[in-house]
Amino acid sequence: MSAPAERKSIYSYGYRRSSDQDAAKPVRRPVVVVGAGPVGLAAAIDLGLRGVSVLLIDDADRIGEGSRGICWSKRTLEIFDRLGVGEPLVAQGVTWKLGKLFSGDDLVFSFDLQPEEGHKMPAFINLQQFYVEAALVERADAIETVEIRWKNRLTGLDQHNDHVRLTIDTPDGPYTLDADWLIAADGARSTARDLLGLSFSGVTFEDKFLIADIKMAADFPTERRFWFDPSFHAGQSALMHRQPDNIWRIDLQLGPDADIVEEQKPERVISRLKRMLGDLPFDLEWISIYRFNCRRLDRFVHGRVLFVGDAAHQVSPFGARGANSGIQDAENLAWKLAAVIKGEAGTSLIASYETERIQAADENIAHSTRSTDFIAPHSLAERGLRDAVLALAPRAEFARRMINSGRLSVATVYDSPLSTPDEDTFKGSARLGAPLPDCPVRSLNGRDGYLLENLTCDFTLLAIKGDKPIEQSPGIKVATVGVDVIDADGVLAQRLDATPGAVYLLRPDQHLCARWRGYDRGKVEAARARALAL
Repeated sequence: MSAPAERKSIYSYGYRRSSDQDAAKPVRRPVVVVGAGPVGLAAAIDLGLRGVSVLLIDDADRIGEGSRGICWSKRTLEIFDRLGVGEPLVAQGVTWKLGKLFSGDDLVFSFDLQPEEGHKMPAFINLQQFYVEAALVERADAIETVEIRWKNRLTGLDQHNDHVRLTIDTPDGPYTLDADWLIAADGARSTARDLLGLSFSGVTFEDKFLIADIKMAADFPTERRFWFDPSFHAGQSALMHRQPDNIWRIDLQLGPDADIVEEQKPERVISRLKRMLGDLPFDLEWISIYRFNCRRLDRFVHGRVLFVGDAAHQVSPFGARGANSGIQDAENLAWKLAAVIKGEAGTSLIASYETERIQAADENIAHSTRSTDFIAPHSLAERGLRDAVLALAPRAEFARRMINSGRLSVATVYDSPLSTPDEDTFKGSARLGAPLPDCPVRSLNGRDGYLLENLTCDFTLLAIKGDKPIEQSPGIKVATVGVDVIDADGVLAQRLDATPGAVYLLRPDQHLCARWRGYDRGKVEAARARALAL
C-alpha cells in the first residue's frame, strides 16, 4: 500500500487573450456562463446547439483534480446523448444497476434499479468527473457558437435592467464585459452568489465522511454496496463503488467528532482500508473528508443572473443527486433561455425555470435529509429504531422500504403550469410533466434504435398513425409512429398507452407537456403556447 502522490491535472487548457480585452468599451454577449464544470458545460453546449452564442469562463485552466462526482443517472445520460456525448461516456464508464445492502456483515436485500429492458441508457454509469468534463469540453470546442475562456475569473457583477456588467480578471489583468444573461454554474463556493450577497437556507450536517479513491485489481461484482455497522468499521456506515481504470471509491462514515487533519493522514486511511479489504493490495489515489449540506437559495432567478447546480442548491452525496440534478437544471434552463433570446417567448418563461427546478431541489433535499438521518441517527432512540428496521428487513417488505441508504437519483415529474392537464385517461409509464420514457423503435431504413434519439431539440408532436392527418403547426416538429419510426416490439404502445390517432406533445427537453387520444390542431398549438408561458 502506498500514499497518494500529488495528483497532476489530467487535462490542461491554455489561457489565450481575447479581443474583448482590447475593446474600447465593454463587448456585449447574449449569454455568459461562469463555471466550466459539468453543469456549466452542459448549459453552454445545449444553448450552442440551439443556435445561441455562449461565452463560458472559468478561473482555472485544468480539470482532473480528484474523481469527485462519479455516478451518472439514466436521465443525465439521456441528456448527454442529446448533447452528443452519451454513447462514448457509457462506453468508457462502468455500467451498473444492482445494489446490495448489508447490516453488519449480513446481506439484508438486493435491488435492481432498471429491471425492464428496452432503454438505450443504463440505470447508472460510474465514471470519474474529470472524464465527463473532458468529453464536454471537447464537445463544446466543436460547436461554433460556444467559446471557452480559461483563467478568466469573475470578480465583479453589476445588475442593470436589461443586462449584467461583469468584471473579469485574467493573467493579463482585468477587463469588463456585458451579458444579456449570466448563468452562474460556479459551484458550492459560487463567486456570483457572493457578489450578489445571497445565502442558502437549509441544514449543515455535522457528521464527517472520508472519501478514498484506490487503485485495486479486484473481482468484486459491479454493484453498489452499502454497509450499516460492518465489522470492519463498527458503529458507522461504508459504501463501495467500482470506477474505470481499476479505481474503487470507498466512503467511510467517521462521525461528528473526527479530526479532519488526522483522518486524512495516509497511514490512518490505509489502516482503515486494510480492515475492510484484508490482504488485497491497493494504492491510494485521492483522499478527501467532507461534511455536507442540504440547502438551497430561496430563489434561483435574480434579475438577469440565473443559478444552476451547486451554486443554487446542495445535497448530500447519498443517492447521486448533486451533479445529476445540476445537469437537469441546465437542460431545463437552456431551452427556455433560447426561446426567450429568439423571441419565441417572453421573459416570464424564465420564471418557470425557478418554479420547476425548486420543486426538484426540494425533492432532492428531502430525500437527502431522510437518507442522512437514517445513516447518521441524531439520538439513541433514532438509532434504536433504525437498527430494528434493519433487523426486520430480511423478512419484512415494509421494513425494506423504510431503509434509506440514499434514494438514488431519478428525474423530477414537474407539477408545472407549463403542462396542459389531461382530458383523456392514460395508463402506461409515461407521465405528464416527466421525461418521455425511452423504448426501442425501428426506422424506415430498417435500423434498430431508440425513441429518444429520434427526437429533435424542438417542440415535437409524437403522433400515433391513425385516420386523421396531422397538419404542420409553427414551431412544432412532427414524428409519426408507423411512418417515421416503427414500434416493432409494441413497447412504445405499452409505455405510452398509445392508441391509433393519439398524439403527445413534448417540450424541447423531452418532457411530456400534453397528450390527447385524438389530434386537434387548435389544442396542440394552445398547449405549445402554454408551455412557452405565452
